[in-house]
Amino acid sequence: MAHGTVDWFQIDTDDTKSTEQFYGALFDWTFASDPGTPTYRLVTAKDTGAPQGGISGGTQNRATFFVVVSDVAATAAQAEQLGGKVIGLPTTTPNGLTFAHLLDPSGNHIGVYSPAAG
Repeated sequence: MAHGTVDWFQIDTDDTKSTEQFYGALFDWTFASDPGTPTYRLVTAKDTGAPQGGISGGTQNRATFFVVVSDVAATAAQAEQLGGKVIGLPTTTPNGLTFAHLLDPSGNHIGVYSPAAG
């Protein structure tokens, strides 16, 4: 899987604009209106051509999903530079999967991981 790819997720937020700015900068995601649902924004990862998730505006801040990244430590550092927080330091499991837990600037909990090599 490519850096920034997820299957589907939903991010509920009370600040759609800054939520889109954060995730767009961190993962190169783009956003579009969902036809017929004015407060829902479809999220598409770079080079996928189809939405993998959505952002629901005007709601309580919450999200839980994992995003594939090429470098967990670098992504965690970039998240902090963009106003996020690392709440679970990068960890590598015995089988080689590396992951970290982050909070975005709105306090949404997300995870990032790199699959085990091979």
